Amino acid sequence: MRRITALTLRDIRSYEAFEARLSGRSVVITGPNGAGKTNILETLTLFGAGRGLRGAKLSDVVRHGAGGAPGAAITLSAEDEEPMRLVVSVVPPRYDRREVRIDGEVVKSAGTLSELIRFLWMTPAMDRLFMDAPSERRRFLDRIAAAGSSGHAIIAGRYEKAMKQRMALLEQGGDPSLLTHFEREMADAGIALSMARRETAESLAAGYEALRQEAFPRATVFIEGDVELLLAEHGEEQARDRFAERLARNRRIDRDARRTIIGPHRSDLVVTHEGKQMPARQCSTGEQKALLTGLVLARAQAAKERGEGTLVLLLDEIVAHLDETRREALAETLHGLGLQAFLTGTDPDAFAPFLAHMDHLRPDQGGKVSNPQDS
Repeated sequence: MRRITALTLRDIRSYEAFEARLSGRSVVITGPNGAGKTNILETLTLFGAGRGLRGAKLSDVVRHGAGGAPGAAITLSAEDEEPMRLVVSVVPPRYDRREVRIDGEVVKSAGTLSELIRFLWMTPAMDRLFMDAPSERRRFLDRIAAAGSSGHAIIAGRYEKAMKQRMALLEQGGDPSLLTHFEREMADAGIALSMARRETAESLAAGYEALRQEAFPRATVFIEGDVELLLAEHGEEQARDRFAERLARNRRIDRDARRTIIGPHRSDLVVTHEGKQMPARQCSTGEQKALLTGLVLARAQAAKERGEGTLVLLLDEIVAHLDETRREALAETLHGLGLQAFLTGTDPDAFAPFLAHMDHLRPDQGGKVSNPQDS
């Protein structure tokens, strides 16, 4: 499995320049508020598909006053392989697209990076996931699905593009045959998207079984939506046809509403605390945080069991609301997973259970890295 062994930033967020050499183990990043800890995690997600950890536009991650081509580089190392250098540059003057190089060679698709490395993250903004609108849970579901498949984001993009094209044509009163074409494309991509989401949800059960830990409660998940119901009742082929037929029947309704009223873009992820048989939205704040952490760990375990490639976990301010027992359980679980993880927090003492097996990076001290085994 590949590991990140070097990280360089240039004119990204708060950093004019930053460089860190790593051992390849997991990394704890500590420092005061404003030290740039989360900026490092966000920079890593520039090497992933779609928008990064904060969901920001590319132009927003560029440091104010930057010159040239801002960007970042990582080195990926693995046993019996030559190290690989991956570079992402944010192209001036508009800073609205990425240029990707692998060992100096420009690659045409940023999706090529997903074949080498993928990211799965948790941030404090996700603490309200079970209380927020369904759109937030869909994004979370698609993110954990993409953690195991480089093609998931492509399928989601196909669906979104076809839906926008159909809506534009509806508003213009366009050719019915062309509408039929876009509706078939939506049906093809939408069914594939829903099936991938269902497979991801099913993989969580296997992930929980393999984790064998009790500190983070087990969740049962269910994807609720019109397309999911079609799949359950009719199977893949008939569901695809029926979805396309419903889109055709709804043309006037969708035109008047100025939005598509059925499809996987309206599905919801329903999460239940298995032990209490209680909807996650009704659980306490602490239980919701523990449920979310358990879901991420179960997905990471499932990715490992399936051999889904290099997955890196990014856990921002992860220990702030965990008691000592759960901190120790998280440290033990991450060590057992064998995946590389980057964790941030303000208090180094809170990471005492982690540091025996992780590097310690301090951005406020110029990127100094310590390895407890070397001391």
